[in-house]
Amino acid sequence: MSIRPLSFRAADSAGRDPRGGSLDPTVVDDPSTSTAVAEPKSPFGSNWVLGSNPAMRRIAKSIERAAEVECTVLVVGETGTGKELWARLLHRSGPRRSKAFVPVNCAALTPTLAESQLFGHEKGAFTGAAGRSLGIFRAAEGGMVFLDEIGEMPQELQPKLLRVLQQREVTPVGATEPVPIDVQIVAATNRDLEDEVEKGNFREDLYYRLNMIELRVPPLRERPDDIPSFIEFFSQRFADRYHLQAWEFSPELIAEFCAYEWPGNVRQLEHSIEQSYVLQTEPKVPVKTSAARPVGTGRLPCLDLAKLREQAIREALAVTRGHKANAAKLLGVHANTMTRLLKELEESADGGLED
Repeated sequence: MSIRPLSFRAADSAGRDPRGGSLDPTVVDDPSTSTAVAEPKSPFGSNWVLGSNPAMRRIAKSIERAAEVECTVLVVGETGTGKELWARLLHRSGPRRSKAFVPVNCAALTPTLAESQLFGHEKGAFTGAAGRSLGIFRAAEGGMVFLDEIGEMPQELQPKLLRVLQQREVTPVGATEPVPIDVQIVAATNRDLEDEVEKGNFREDLYYRLNMIELRVPPLRERPDDIPSFIEFFSQRFADRYHLQAWEFSPELIAEFCAYEWPGNVRQLEHSIEQSYVLQTEPKVPVKTSAARPVGTGRLPCLDLAKLREQAIREALAVTRGHKANAAKLLGVHANTMTRLLKELEESADGGLED
């Protein structure tokens, strides 16, 4: 593979938000790019989102409408599809853009502390409450609260969040009177919430309150035609970051990237390309672990379950760039289980995983 600089019309502006701050890898703001899904005259400008998939075009239109009416929005998609990106894009495209955008990882909330974290508390409300706390919802006054991993919210908190959505008010811990709030709420999940409702894990009334507008983000494997645009974008981004020349992807390599399923979606693709610049090796499609099994030997490559588990955890963390909650989703375990497994590996004689 030869190495020479690629021609990028958005090289200088890609990765920067025109209103300040950094953008998610799936977003550019240069109107000269030709791979946008947003229709002209959108409130956040045309040519923001890389790709030409019809589903992405529909999402862009839904964001325009959600920004106009300021209703609750539910973003649904697999890990790594860029759900928080769409929430931030909605925030930037609406009248609340000058106010706070406050993300909350619901998977990290604990029933004992979450109520205080979300709704605030009064001085002396509980042991250790030395002062008054506003809580996330009041701290985001006038802005947007992004409830990531909403499917992981403890059941004890769900009726209290429902009240926030219905009454537009919160009651701090230790307070006797509710406090009105003015925030737009966007939630995201990689779970099937309808299925969770059927199982009794998620309140049906809360689901319908959150799902005023649903943005269903397709996985990368369902839009392979967009992969070359991502490759171009990431390649230039990391060439600039690490002060290297951009890789020239051959048609054959691009075809390999497009044929790969990318279970970690855009985040995994980004990681693979960045890794090639960090190691200064040719970009390559990730090797599936199942391919390591010798054909016709009649033996598994490894029968040590502990090592297999460690390998699976390492790969999940690599795909999610160290995000424990997302790694847990890839492995199909609860976030608390993931924390326990990491602790066990650290304590084992041959561990060595880092947080």
